[in-house]
Amino acid sequence: MLEEKLKQLPGKPGVYLMLDKDDNIIYVGKAASLKNRVRSYFRGGQQSAKVKALVEHVEDIDYIITDSEVEALILECNLIKEHRPKYNSMLKDDKTYPYLKVTLNEAFPRIEVTRRVKKDGAKYFGPYTRAGAMHETLKLVRRLFLIRTCRNLERQERPCLNYHIKRCLAPCSGKVSQEQYLEGINGALMFLSGKQEKLVEQLEEKMHAAAENLEFEKAAELRDQLKSVKQVLAKQKIVSSTKEDQDVIAMARGLDEACVQVFFVRGGKVIGREHFFMNKTDSMSRSEIITAFIKQYYSTVQDLPKKLIVEEPIEDKEVIEKWLSQRRGNKVSIHVPQKGEKLKLVQMVAKNALMLLKEEELARRKKTMAEEEAVLELQKELQLPKPPYRIECYDISNTGGSNSVGSMVVFENGRPKNSDYRRFKIKTVEGPNDFASMQEVLYRRFKNYQQEQEEGNDSGKFSVLPDMVLIDGGKGQLGAAVEVMKTMGVSAIPVFGLAKKEELLFRQGEPEPIRLSRDSEALHLVQRLRDEAHRFAITYHRNLRKKAFTTSVLDEIPGIGPKRKKALLKHFGSVKKIKEATLEEIASVESMDRKSAEKVYEHLCR
Repeated sequence: MLEEKLKQLPGKPGVYLMLDKDDNIIYVGKAASLKNRVRSYFRGGQQSAKVKALVEHVEDIDYIITDSEVEALILECNLIKEHRPKYNSMLKDDKTYPYLKVTLNEAFPRIEVTRRVKKDGAKYFGPYTRAGAMHETLKLVRRLFLIRTCRNLERQERPCLNYHIKRCLAPCSGKVSQEQYLEGINGALMFLSGKQEKLVEQLEEKMHAAAENLEFEKAAELRDQLKSVKQVLAKQKIVSSTKEDQDVIAMARGLDEACVQVFFVRGGKVIGREHFFMNKTDSMSRSEIITAFIKQYYSTVQDLPKKLIVEEPIEDKEVIEKWLSQRRGNKVSIHVPQKGEKLKLVQMVAKNALMLLKEEELARRKKTMAEEEAVLELQKELQLPKPPYRIECYDISNTGGSNSVGSMVVFENGRPKNSDYRRFKIKTVEGPNDFASMQEVLYRRFKNYQQEQEEGNDSGKFSVLPDMVLIDGGKGQLGAAVEVMKTMGVSAIPVFGLAKKEELLFRQGEPEPIRLSRDSEALHLVQRLRDEAHRFAITYHRNLRKKAFTTSVLDEIPGIGPKRKKALLKHFGSVKKIKEATLEEIASVESMDRKSAEKVYEHLCR
């Protein structure tokens, strides 16, 4: 089948997807000629370890033909981001990077933090890897340009406190015209784009004009604004005499990862910098790493400069330049400096990347040592027969006994093992009975273990027994847990209950609790386990509760879809209030008409 696919590949540009035996996409690539590129993987000869491992797992190949290499590159970026294939080098946690969004699609725009970039007419700045720096920028921009923070711009008779403390122009109360408000937004856009010098010129002109018109209060406000912008400018390092807008990219390599540093140079000054970690890079050349980074990073960035200065020649340079130029709206060029100030700048960025990589590696080593120390310390403090390398922690969450759920979180070697987390919807317990709920969860957990052992399934979801069980609760929950574990024949596993208030550990049969030292790694490990179990349980519980809330008697009424249901609940607050309403009151709700109101009234109010 695979050989037939290889023979049928067209000599056209496109994207190829390599799949494993379970039809999972394990690699995505682009090619000017699909036939030549894909066949090259299977010709033998000298191949990197990564390519050899990839080829061994390929069971099928799919492809998508495009009209050009640029289209193939765009599609490749999108598919990698969507499927996150095993053998593609990826930006670590790129989905979580935040952006600053200026809502230009609103009459009176605001600035907010978002993690999703949409084609909605808004302007996006980022992504930011340091949330603290981003929030400082947001705080400064809001203070400088008096941009509203409220989400709802409904007409207000009186402005809120932000207006009175001079943090907002109060468009909600008509205190400012749209034209005046948008002046501030334009200033914010220039500031975020790194055009502070142009902004300074504009502010100075406005300040002098206000003073000449005897608008001394407005002139004083502009003076303070100007002073703050100049303070930001004074902190920025001048790195280019040409005053160009450019991003400077360099990297440092570690063990199967690379740290890529980007300096943002606008008007010849460094206005900011970000760093990103790329994984699965051991078998890649420096050029391949930089190429992969540029394709992934700039697929979402909105504020593209005219130039990218990189330390290594990249693959598909002409195609990537064409793609970036299309995204920017005018020409973008990529340069590898050989001498002069640009080479010195690239070297400076590379040094920063190396420093960050070393800091990250040191932090990881310290964390690993602390985690291993915590496991050994816990063994000593709890007098366990062996180190508790695998610990399972359980918690129960409910509201008045409704939507009761249980959580099981797993730590191995002191670190969370998310793939082994399990959640349980309580089936046999009525009402708020945490003891019985905990017994059901433990019974189901160890019953599943027994079934997998009988089936000879050593890779099942419950096939590994813990070295220690931790129960979120005191003596009552502990007693319930011990009882069911005896019944299930796993009483040899040490079980402890963690009391919430004083963080004491209880063991069955011992009258006195165990108090771990407040500054011990063992206590910190136990606390992390408890907090993670609680988080996992309450998240599941909230999801079930939200689902139960959104599923109501309104769903039974023909013609009342999600939009009308939402509008009714928002207007009245509950189904009970809708039942008490008149037909005219129901018909007056937004998105409702007379006919649909009559259906609601007939169904609920009679």
